[in-house]
Amino acid sequence: MKWMNLKALIIGLVVATLAMTLLINLWSAHRVNTEVLTNNTLETNRVYAEKLATTVDQYIEETFTTLAYSATLLRNELDNDALLAKEAERLHKTNEMFNSVVIANKDAFVIGVSPSSLELKGKYLQTAGPLEAINKKTPLISKTYTGTNDRLLIFISYPIFDEQANYLGFIGGSIYIKEDNAFNSILGTHFYDDGSYVYVVDQEGRIIYHIDPTRLNDVVTDNQVVKKVMAGENGTMKVANSKGVEMLAGYHVVQHAGWGIISQRPVAVALAPVSQLLNSLWIGALPLLLVMLIGVIWLSIKVTSPLHQLAKLSAVSADEQMLGDIKEIPGSYYETKKLKKTLIEIFTVYLNEVSFFKTQSTRDPLTGLVNRRTMDDVLTRLTKENIPYALAIVDLDHFKRVNDEHGHAIGDEVLTYFAEKMKAHAPLEAYCCRYGGEEFVIIFPHLDATLAYEFVEQLRQDMAQTMSPCGRPITTSGGIASFPHHAKTPEQVMALADKALYVVKEQGRNQIQLAEDIVEM
Repeated sequence: MKWMNLKALIIGLVVATLAMTLLINLWSAHRVNTEVLTNNTLETNRVYAEKLATTVDQYIEETFTTLAYSATLLRNELDNDALLAKEAERLHKTNEMFNSVVIANKDAFVIGVSPSSLELKGKYLQTAGPLEAINKKTPLISKTYTGTNDRLLIFISYPIFDEQANYLGFIGGSIYIKEDNAFNSILGTHFYDDGSYVYVVDQEGRIIYHIDPTRLNDVVTDNQVVKKVMAGENGTMKVANSKGVEMLAGYHVVQHAGWGIISQRPVAVALAPVSQLLNSLWIGALPLLLVMLIGVIWLSIKVTSPLHQLAKLSAVSADEQMLGDIKEIPGSYYETKKLKKTLIEIFTVYLNEVSFFKTQSTRDPLTGLVNRRTMDDVLTRLTKENIPYALAIVDLDHFKRVNDEHGHAIGDEVLTYFAEKMKAHAPLEAYCCRYGGEEFVIIFPHLDATLAYEFVEQLRQDMAQTMSPCGRPITTSGGIASFPHHAKTPEQVMALADKALYVVKEQGRNQIQLAEDIVEM
């Protein structure tokens, strides 16, 4: 019965191989998908924090410009009560950033205020913001402090000088941290249903915006991400929040204010699709595994049958006929071939799964377009091989409004809809990529910026004239730059295309801009 032992050995070997193959593939699937989802979530949060920081920076820059205009207007009119009151009210009503506006002379004596209900006119300001403005005599964003009305606020001020550069006072506005204003609108509710949220800290690591109002004014300098932004750094990090929940955070500094914007999502939420996918694979593969196991047992018996015949023949007297019969038996190669066939069938099933997971690591899971990591690899390869290319950055105009009005499900449909439009208009050799959020990139190998412009312009016209899933056309804006005509590195090409996109947005959106139109050649 030694042949039975051999049969058991073969069955055990195949079952062990099958089990190991399954475990290795499941482990590989878990590791690859965890890495992909973690990196995608970190990058999404970083891009989101960067976009918010850029928006806040632009708003602050516009605010300083507005205050500078008022300071110039009032420098010869500080004794004109009517004009002072009118200008303070205008700033208060037209600049949604400010909850209140004050105009004071060089002694911090209030000569204009809005709203008048604050009853500050004719009084001296003794709080931190105004005193710092008088002391420094420069455009200023104060640290967070408590004002005369016991409100937690940030003070943005601009000095007033006469034509001889003599300091006359300042004009400034207050942002009440715990009340409604444009600052809260910019950073308002975005994607908080799954535990993700955004918060903002000031220069001292004090929370000045948070979805949970009770966290406002908390000092969180022990948080590793907060330490990074306080040091002026931008990036991503895995970190535990104040409740001990592991988060995937992206962070970016607001340059004009020194604030830090942190966008983060719970690790458990980000990686939930991994467990769901593995469960689906396990449940779906189980019937197939049982069928394959039955087949393996049957094949094992077939494989050992020739060995059993050899054993019987060797136990009897041999003659020429018997020797001929033995020579006719294929021998060990026959058994190896059968086992090999079974293993090939097993491996084929799971190699297909490995191929699936590899594809997932190079594609954006929502749109199916090339993801940012693969886009960077393509740009690096094209540049290294000195292959000319044009690059277009395309942005969906006012996409936040789609999410706000229709919800993120419709927002995702719009992104997928736009991705299909991109693929329909782009040449076959082009790479269509999702750069992050509502920004997309198209790489045109062997094309210059002018030829790429024709494809992107057709895409823009198609989008502007076609009904989208949100019930109306969605317009797009784009910027195009090329290698090596405009720049010599992928980073420079991206920067020029992004600058062209910024110009389009400044000019009203729904346009495509070539970098050569804004860069001195």
